[in-house]
Amino acid sequence: MGVHSQPQSESTMRPTTLLATLSMALVLPQAGSAADYPKQALFGDTHVHTGWSADAGMDGAVLDPFQAYEFALGREVVSNSGIKARLGRPYDWFMITDHSDGMGVINEIVAGNPEMMADPVLKRWKAALDEGGEAAASAKSELVRMQSNGELPAQVMDPKWMLSAWEKTIQAAEQYYAPGEFTTFIAYEWTVNADGGDNLHRNVIFRDGGDEARQVRPLTTFETQDPAKLWAWMQGYEQKTGGQILAIPHNGNMSNGRMFEEKQFDGSPMTREWAAMRARYEPLYEVTQIKGQSESHPLLSPDDEFAAWDLWDRGNLILKPKPPGSYPREYWRPALQAGLRIERELGVNPFQYGANGGTDTHTGLSTIEEDNFYGKFKTLEPRRDRWNFPLLEGESDNYMGWEMAASGTMGVWATANTRESIWDAMKRRETFATTGPRITLRFFGGFDFSDADLGAGLAEAGYARGVPMGGVLAADDRDRAPTFIVAAMRDPVGANLDRVQVVKGWVDADGKAHEQIFDVAWSGGRQPGAGGKLPVVGDSVDRDKASYTNDIGAAELVAVWTDPDFDSAASAVYYLRVLQIPTPRWTLYDRVRFGADMPPDVQLVHQERAFSSPIWYRP
Repeated sequence: MGVHSQPQSESTMRPTTLLATLSMALVLPQAGSAADYPKQALFGDTHVHTGWSADAGMDGAVLDPFQAYEFALGREVVSNSGIKARLGRPYDWFMITDHSDGMGVINEIVAGNPEMMADPVLKRWKAALDEGGEAAASAKSELVRMQSNGELPAQVMDPKWMLSAWEKTIQAAEQYYAPGEFTTFIAYEWTVNADGGDNLHRNVIFRDGGDEARQVRPLTTFETQDPAKLWAWMQGYEQKTGGQILAIPHNGNMSNGRMFEEKQFDGSPMTREWAAMRARYEPLYEVTQIKGQSESHPLLSPDDEFAAWDLWDRGNLILKPKPPGSYPREYWRPALQAGLRIERELGVNPFQYGANGGTDTHTGLSTIEEDNFYGKFKTLEPRRDRWNFPLLEGESDNYMGWEMAASGTMGVWATANTRESIWDAMKRRETFATTGPRITLRFFGGFDFSDADLGAGLAEAGYARGVPMGGVLAADDRDRAPTFIVAAMRDPVGANLDRVQVVKGWVDADGKAHEQIFDVAWSGGRQPGAGGKLPVVGDSVDRDKASYTNDIGAAELVAVWTDPDFDSAASAVYYLRVLQIPTPRWTLYDRVRFGADMPPDVQLVHQERAFSSPIWYRP
């Protein structure tokens, strides 16, 4: 059944609402329960580039990893375009994921290294970088196209330039790691743009410190573009060092149907061993970031009224048009469903992905606050006309500045703010992604939860008698339908919540995939109308002032929900989607701040959202 909270105004909001009380209480061990279950929701960014990434530096970014960590800690820095910048709230944990391809090269181009300047392309890029503005942005897009098409100058692909940059990346992570206060991770991005821009990127994240990470050199796509060879490289790292490592794929929405294709990279059939390697090394998937969302698409989910958000669906990374049938193999939701069918065939689910969110900023400034958004590249840092500035230039189309999303971040349920605890939470998929706000989610699956579990012992009951988000729920020996504890709390300094939904996917006896979305808790006195559709929550946004009020929505939403259409013989996957009330988008803040004249097709208002990692039901 759903528990529907009444709307509250800002003046009556208090930090002692139900879930806030739970969050504070859960920091201490509960009587009669294990004291080591995760009690802290910690927020961070798994996807940050600095001026040391070739495309970021080519666009004019100059901030380095050290300055990026300073910014993540909430300290003031000067942005790449000379603006004083500070986060509204510091992160709990953070990492730098500069591209391994060309790592260290941009520093040499900026310095005018004679070996670089001997190539006419690199010399021309140096001149464009010195000129800045549109010239630098166009050179950056050209670099991306050349990397995607395998046309980079030989100097860029020489691994010797990487050694110093990798050492300093490790040094920065070690310098800013403060266990218990602020956690950093050693990481990099492996940037496959297969077949001319099909985005198969992965962020590679070490659990370990510098002693282990220094024993390897980051893998580049100049060596291989095959994800299976990346997993083999990761396995080799673990065998060599005794450490642990994982990868997070991202931007399937720009893969032109290759992120979740049901075959190996070389076109050969999937095998059980291949699927097991993917499942072992890739526990999470990036659902949301600056370059749009990869949850689902309106053409895939026509009955989902909230599917059309942050769509970047016109092509791959260099805007090469999508081949027919691409969409089903680009998005998280259909991949979760396909994984159930593949598991039936191979005995392993290669698409058992939890929820991740990251920014993919290329400025060193991870900004997910709509009123404090610094954009993806230096040329898109705050200014009057950035909404109409080309972000990515393809051969026949562009993505424009206003299409950027100020997104996203990931929360983890951890036992401590340390590398080991946070990395372990990622590995077991006890994570949730948001488009920016620090919405907090709990999601447990079991067979005997009731409304009596929705009090101060909610988490204790969930861990004691069920599985948390990211877990697998085995069939009940009494053939009962699963029950789920659903709990969401708004960002303490953000907007109220509209609703919580359970998104279900399953595969029938014939192997056909299905999905259904259930509204399970919502704010106010709304009642579902014809066809079970819930009325909209309302809209309190003032378009002239870029402001909103919390006199609609709810501070928290909790429920115990039972699947009404459960088939005990069918594998299923469930995840939570939480929607905020409408709030101003960064474009509206820019319009008001700069007096910018934007046409009607520029989106100004949106509903931010959060996603739990799924719970899988296995017969």
